[in-house]
Amino acid sequence: MGEFFDRRQFLSLTGTAAVALASGSLLAACGGGNRARVAAASLSKTAPAGARRKVKLGFIALTDCAPLVMAKELGFYADQGLDVELVKQASWPATRDNLLSGQIDGAHCLFAMPFSVASGVSGSGTDLKIAMILNNNGQAVTLSKDLRDAGYGNLAAARDLLDRRSPTLAMTYPGGTHDLWLRYWLRATGADASRVKVVPVPPAQMVANMTVGNMDGYCVGEPWNAVAVARGIGFTHLASQDLWLNHPEKALVVNAGTAGDDALTTDLIVATLKACKWLDDLANRAKAAGTIGAPNYVNAPAADIEGRLLGRYDLGAGLGSKDFKGHQMMFHRGGATNAPRRSYGYWVLAQYQRLGLLKSEPHYAGIVDAVVLRDLYAQAASKAGVSVPDDDMKPFDVVLDHTTFDPNHPAQEVLRA
Repeated sequence: MGEFFDRRQFLSLTGTAAVALASGSLLAACGGGNRARVAAASLSKTAPAGARRKVKLGFIALTDCAPLVMAKELGFYADQGLDVELVKQASWPATRDNLLSGQIDGAHCLFAMPFSVASGVSGSGTDLKIAMILNNNGQAVTLSKDLRDAGYGNLAAARDLLDRRSPTLAMTYPGGTHDLWLRYWLRATGADASRVKVVPVPPAQMVANMTVGNMDGYCVGEPWNAVAVARGIGFTHLASQDLWLNHPEKALVVNAGTAGDDALTTDLIVATLKACKWLDDLANRAKAAGTIGAPNYVNAPAADIEGRLLGRYDLGAGLGSKDFKGHQMMFHRGGATNAPRRSYGYWVLAQYQRLGLLKSEPHYAGIVDAVVLRDLYAQAASKAGVSVPDDDMKPFDVVLDHTTFDPNHPAQEVLRA
């Protein structure tokens, strides 16, 4: 579906993403060397008795980096004996490469990224591991204000408008969650995909690129949808919770070296679970918005962050507002958010083939079992007193096109229109 645009036409930081994408295949090709460096980095975390273990965690400037930020700022990592340094990443390809090279030990990361790498969509190898899910919901498709006749979630109107032009639409990483939400929505509209260019742009550069007319729309996480509305350049056409309610979004992803240290990974999960639980108390979200909005984190006005964290969406372009309270970005839901279900990995891999990112059937079980640290998560959840849902491989519904996905029969999804 679509094609990748010449990213030299985009703003300077998107060039960084392009370089990182190109270098990723080289890094992946050196898998053994990467694993050796990651293992060495992990060994360096060993600390004298009583000392805190040093850990570097990457994050992207998005609202859903909140679990990592608040776990550090509230002292939850320190409580687990961890000295965590949060390192802002320039793009998702940079995050991937820094994980694989051992420059960082773990990251706030697109849930789908490890599957994209393992399946060959954007790399190779299974060195990226999913320790837990950080949040559900809270992403959106934003369209330029001159497409306002598409309204909110009007798929037929969106198709008609898209088919009148050869639009350029942006997502954040090939095979990532935003790429999947965008392509899934495009398929649901019935628009002519051959006329659509799909390009990767770092999240924080979305608004600037659409402001100067480089694209007609994008799919990204908050606050960059709310910021487009606040600046009057675009409107929210679809929130991801109206595509798949309570979908997995970001994950705590660790590299092979960190994953090989059960005690370290367990402590990271336990502390992050505490932050997720804290964030789901809506009384805490104003404080969270102010904290993560700081220049060293998301670098966006707290008001642009807080509104959608509380479920209050100004849609923009005169379309009014929508109340998602109860279905806004969620971080814990009594543990229902955080369990890394294998079924979600099967869905991602099925979409890669269905939406044209893969030409042949992926090795579902092999990839998912290698990537998802389900047993380690269960141990950490038990330590934290968090229940693990008993729905690991059960079917679930995707609301946008009223379908049910059965992970036990993923080929049926691939054959769908």
